[in-house]
Amino acid sequence: MTTAWNTSVQTARRMSLQARRDTRPELAIRSALHASGRRFRVSYPVPGLKRCSMDIAFPRQRVAVFVDGCFWHGCPEHGTLPKSNADRWAGKLNSNRERDRHVDAHLRDQGWSVLRIWEHEDVHAACGRVVHCLDVADSVVRA
Repeated sequence: MTTAWNTSVQTARRMSLQARRDTRPELAIRSALHASGRRFRVSYPVPGLKRCSMDIAFPRQRVAVFVDGCFWHGCPEHGTLPKSNADRWAGKLNSNRERDRHVDAHLRDQGWSVLRIWEHEDVHAACGRVVHCLDVADSVVRA
């Protein structure tokens, strides 16, 4: 049985406006990847998992990229737990992390490489990680 969230109207409105895709960090990484000559798919469905999608996908190389928000995915550096409804939030954020681990394992079982990038990471460093993973995948494909 679930209990109702005890939130103010302002909090509920603010949370409903949170972007699920095309966030500022995601757009910055996509822009850097595009500038480096890489082409990709956006919000690409995870094969075999309904309602799950990769933020950035390179289907030919089987590389999945997720740009995770510090709050929603429990960043060890910047993740916080709200004081209001703390127990409900703890459960919600833990289920997000469990879902992330499940999706990662599922994709790896399907032969995909999975990269998770925190929203606070340097864009160029993150882009470098993705490009390196793509180069490795391309060398395997060619071999």
